[in-house]
Amino acid sequence: MERTWTALRPYVPALGIVVLQVFLWPMSAGMAVSGAIMGGLGAMIALGMAVIFRANNTVSFAQAELGALPATMAIVVMEVWGFTYWMSLVGGLFVALVVGTVVEFLFVRRFFAAPPLLGTVATIGVAQLLLFASVSFPMIWNLAPKIRTYDAPFDVRWQLGAVVFDANDLIAAVVAPTVMVALWAMLRFTNTGVALRASAANHQRASMLGIAVLRLQTEVWAGAAAMSFLAVFLQAGITGLPPGGVMSWTILLRALAAMVLGNMVNLGAIAASSIALGILQTGMERSGDGAWVGPVLLAVVVIALLMQRRSEGRAGAGPSALSIGAEPHRLRGRIAADRRVRALRWGIGVVVAMLVLAVPSMMGTAGTLKASAVVIFAIIGLSMVVLSGWAGQVSLGQMTFAGIGAAVSAWAIVDRSLDPVVAMVLAAVCGAAVAVVIGVPALRLRGLHLAVVTLALAVAASGAVFSNGIGEWIPTAGFSRPALAGRWSIDSPARLYYLAVAVAVAAGLAVRGLRASRFGRVLIAQRDNERAAMSFGTGVVAA
Repeated sequence: MERTWTALRPYVPALGIVVLQVFLWPMSAGMAVSGAIMGGLGAMIALGMAVIFRANNTVSFAQAELGALPATMAIVVMEVWGFTYWMSLVGGLFVALVVGTVVEFLFVRRFFAAPPLLGTVATIGVAQLLLFASVSFPMIWNLAPKIRTYDAPFDVRWQLGAVVFDANDLIAAVVAPTVMVALWAMLRFTNTGVALRASAANHQRASMLGIAVLRLQTEVWAGAAAMSFLAVFLQAGITGLPPGGVMSWTILLRALAAMVLGNMVNLGAIAASSIALGILQTGMERSGDGAWVGPVLLAVVVIALLMQRRSEGRAGAGPSALSIGAEPHRLRGRIAADRRVRALRWGIGVVVAMLVLAVPSMMGTAGTLKASAVVIFAIIGLSMVVLSGWAGQVSLGQMTFAGIGAAVSAWAIVDRSLDPVVAMVLAAVCGAAVAVVIGVPALRLRGLHLAVVTLALAVAASGAVFSNGIGEWIPTAGFSRPALAGRWSIDSPARLYYLAVAVAVAAGLAVRGLRASRFGRVLIAQRDNERAAMSFGTGVVAA
């Protein structure tokens, strides 16, 4: 009995999601089947991400774009050159294999021996390159951006309730489980699967045993790209392929949620969770609650992280996989005390200060506003120094925290007529509160969970909060800037710029003091080796 429960336990979250959908967003059997089909397509992307994670402990945020580019190319050649469905499918699959191979060889392999944090960040840049390529490809033929789809390859229709299915649905319903079973069989029964598990456990030991680790990594990325292409291409035949990354971000978020529900490595639980999330999303969209999809997925991710067992947490962590390497050494001793070095430092500082202060007089009104935005982004960059550079964590929602602060401060000034100083303090408190609520469940566990949950927060906030999709509390009309503390006016671009510079200087001094404090040393220590830091009695999660 205990063994049975242990085997079934990973699938409990998927069952819970289906139960939640049945009670809160009920729908017909036909819609449930449609949601299961979409969830099965999403499962292929999630499984591709899971295989990559098992191979090198890297979360591929380019997974959806790996399939979006060849899918866009396949659909465009159908439209322009009249390729048949099967020709485009085979050609797109070949292009996906090439794209996965090229991405691994040119980008991922450069970070093979680096900490997984750097490889994960690199996939974000790869995603942007692939997204740019997928947007630009139709422009070669001067095709306007639009939702692209294609006709079913053969005429098959059947109806389940009020839902009509065609050949595209049938192909997706057959291909998705076939790919899942083939992946399971490959990992379970073939030499490639054994080699992949050995490589995931220890790259160096696997190489000593004669396993071609680099070639295996290439095969993993090529296979993941092929699975992503099949998912995006088949979904395009059902719902269409939007221009840009609209659909890819939604698919990516659902895949990440499924990975968290499956503990990042349990392929069966990941597939089941993805199908359950597809059913849930379909039920919410059909019930008119599409704006709640992002927040619900965020809640699913947070709850799943809270339910992780302690044995999977930080207690067993050794040297941190999130370390980005040694910090640059500061000048010390006689070199730092040399008068020429000190004069050079002061000289550079004075020149930079003079240039910063002269911006309003040199660049005019429009340029000053742009410079203010640059300074604000620099303040946000300081937060990334602390979070990623010192703490070794990846956040994909840092601009979301800034947006929350901006929305709260605008609401406080416009709707509550509060002083800007009070509004900024309130905004900082609200942003910090959201960061704690979102971050603590992820930081309980070792790894890249914070990147997953902050991406979910970004997608949820973008679709439900910042667009006023749920409630209309964010002011949308322009307003005049009131004086700070009722005394100092900031109604001109120059004064606003100097305020931003003052805040940036204060933030920089605070960050510098933080690095020199015990708290800063704790951050560096837990980044480099969590187990060693915990042995000295430091609270790693609290830090």
